[in-house]
Amino acid sequence: MRTVKWGILGTARIAREQLIPALRREGHSEIVAIASKSGKARDVADRFGIPAAYDDYEALLGDPAVEAVYIPLPNGLHKEWAIKAARHGKHVLCEKPSALTSAETREILEACREHDVIFMEGFMYRHHPQHQRVKEIMQSGEIGEVVLFRASLHFLLEDVEGDIRMDPALGGGSLYDVGCYCIHSARHMLGEEPVSVFAQGRMHEQRQVDTLVAALLRMNSGVRVVFDCGFETVFHNQYEVVGTKGTIRVPRAYRPDLQGGEGLVIVTTDDGRVREEKIIADQYVLEVAEMNEMIVYGKAAGYSHEQMINNMRVIDACYESLRTGEIVAL
Repeated sequence: MRTVKWGILGTARIAREQLIPALRREGHSEIVAIASKSGKARDVADRFGIPAAYDDYEALLGDPAVEAVYIPLPNGLHKEWAIKAARHGKHVLCEKPSALTSAETREILEACREHDVIFMEGFMYRHHPQHQRVKEIMQSGEIGEVVLFRASLHFLLEDVEGDIRMDPALGGGSLYDVGCYCIHSARHMLGEEPVSVFAQGRMHEQRQVDTLVAALLRMNSGVRVVFDCGFETVFHNQYEVVGTKGTIRVPRAYRPDLQGGEGLVIVTTDDGRVREEKIIADQYVLEVAEMNEMIVYGKAAGYSHEQMINNMRVIDACYESLRTGEIVAL
C-alpha cells in the first residue's frame, strides 16, 4: 500500500498526543505539513520532524503535497474548515462531533460529495475490537434479550479559564465533548436509532455551557438507553448492555489507550458466572489505517454519512430537550 500524505490543521493536544503519533506508528502515513494560527506550528513541526509549517490554514490547504487533512480544531470551526478542505480536494478526518448540528453535518457531507473527497468523523473508540466482541456476545444469546443500554463518560475539568470546552461560541459543553460518544456507542452497539429523547442537565452560570447531562432515549425496538456525561466528576468511561439473562460491562469503553490499548469486556450471567475478556489494540492507529484504506483502495466506510447525520440529530434533540424540559420525538 502506498503512503498517504497528511496535513494537520491545528496544534491541539489531541493532535500532539494522539493523532500525530498514531500517524507515525501506522506505517502508511507521512505528515508533510502542519498549520496553526497560534504561532506554534513551527515548534510542533520541529518536534515531530514535519517538513512544512504554516501560520495559516488556507496555506496548508493550498499545499499540493497534502492529500488528506486531520482537523482537531474547536467544534465550532469544524464546518468551516472541513468544507474549505473539501473545496481544495483534500480528504478529511475531523474530530467528533462532525459539527454543531445535523444541518451543518449535511453541509459538510454535501461539499465532500461535490468535490469527491472522503470525510470521516473521528470516533476513534469504534475501531477497537472490544466492541465487535461485545456484539458477538449480544448476538450469541448469552445475556438473553437486550433490554437496557447504559453509558457514562465524565472527567473533571478543574480549570475552566481559557478552555475551549467552556466557550459556547466554539461549541463548548459536555454533550458535544463527551456525550457524543455515549450516544454514538448506544446507536452503534444496538444497531438502531432512538425515537424519542429526554434530557436534563446543569449549565455553568457564567459560561452558559452544559457541564452535566443525563438523558433517556427510547430506541425503535423499545430498548431504553440511559446515558450521562459531564465535566464535574472523576474520570470514568464505560457502557453496559443489560439483558434478560445477564450483562456485559465495558469499563474502558472509550479510552482503552489509557491502559496501553487493553480493552476489557466483563460478562455476568444469571447463574452467577463472571467472565473477563481482555482485548488489546491501538484504536488511533486503526482509525488512521481505515482512513488510508478508504483513500488508497476505495474501501467502504465503516461509518456511513447517514449515521453521522443521525448521531447529530440525537444531539440536536438532546439540546432541544434541555431547553424545553420536554420529551423530543425524532
